[in-house]
Amino acid sequence: MASNAALQSEPAPIVACTVSRDVQNFDLLIEDMEAELGESWGDLSFEDALTFLQQPDAEMLEFIAIAVDEEDEADLPAIGDLIRIAKEKQIRVILIAEELGPMALHQLLRLGADDFVPYPLPEGSLHEAIDRLRHPTPVLQAIAPPAAPATANHALKDGITHDGVILPVHGFAGGVGASTVATNLAWELATLSKKDAPRVCLIDLDLQFGASSTYLDLPRREVIYELLADTSAMDDDAFMQALQSFQDKLYVFTAPPDILPLDFVSSEDINALLNLARSHFDFIVIDMPTTLVQWTEAVLNQAHVYFAMVELDMRSAQNTLRVIRALKSEELPHEKLRFALNRAPKFTDLSGKSRAKRMAESLDIDIELMLPDGGRQVVQAGDHGLPLADTAKKNPLRKEIRKLAESLHAHAQGELAAVKRR
Repeated sequence: MASNAALQSEPAPIVACTVSRDVQNFDLLIEDMEAELGESWGDLSFEDALTFLQQPDAEMLEFIAIAVDEEDEADLPAIGDLIRIAKEKQIRVILIAEELGPMALHQLLRLGADDFVPYPLPEGSLHEAIDRLRHPTPVLQAIAPPAAPATANHALKDGITHDGVILPVHGFAGGVGASTVATNLAWELATLSKKDAPRVCLIDLDLQFGASSTYLDLPRREVIYELLADTSAMDDDAFMQALQSFQDKLYVFTAPPDILPLDFVSSEDINALLNLARSHFDFIVIDMPTTLVQWTEAVLNQAHVYFAMVELDMRSAQNTLRVIRALKSEELPHEKLRFALNRAPKFTDLSGKSRAKRMAESLDIDIELMLPDGGRQVVQAGDHGLPLADTAKKNPLRKEIRKLAESLHAHAQGELAAVKRR
């Protein structure tokens, strides 16, 4: 009887479909779709999907998940037609991409894909994408009401043409504190004076794991992705709309809400972004990804000082050697590098100071900044979304970053005065 009942039961309605050249190439997608939807999903080829979307049964679909890789780049026009038809039928589209070129990815996203998830799928990423489709993010709209950008615009349009100082901060190994230093350096520069503080912008170019929004408790907004996806259309107003104000003193260009390939942007895109930032701000602090990419050269060429964060360990030493060798081989301005040793030995740690000296000598570099270990207060400040100056004003790391900010500001003021005398 149980078997007869099972035979007579209606199949679960299909609410989603994967669309690919061969879904067996995306085994993780199959597992995640089964985990999310059970038997309420199907699989179609690109040709079958175009036919199916024209049928009445397609109206039952919540979304389609289009899975593509580098072999599908030749079929982009057909895939683009599929996305357009789905949007006309009000069917949401999740794009699953593996090793797809940035231009191809850009093209498909511009055609109207609602969400993007890289393949292999990170843990829980498909669940989060489906949840975003089912529950459109009213939080984003509440975070960025029309009044907020208007305030930023008034603050930015001060009638003065600036020529900002570019200050990238690049961690030469994971976990060396680059994001912490970049965020707190930007804040210290922005609060140097109550009356005449410099205008500061913090730009997070770690498109995958940027932490500036977390450290300052700011939302990651979709407008960041839209701006980076089409920098040719970026103007002053678009750039200003993308910025968020932190306590009305620091302007922040956060990382995008979703993980993007680091080659999603080109050197031309980065130059356009930095040129706009320089025209509106006195200092632009950039939180760089650990990975070297094509557009790292663009940032290095624009930088006035390029801070290289390292620690007193073998991985930092080896990576430093590799980076310097790479810059020299490409004849890039490696002399702009200013090395900062995070969690540096204390004054009384003679053994540690000796190790740091030997490391610098063996690499033929000067370690110009010795940043002390800020301890648990650094982690707590980041978790609370506040700068160290607000949560641990007397922290030794905060004091050193403050001194650095004062030094940079004084140097910039001196150069400006020298230009005026000429």
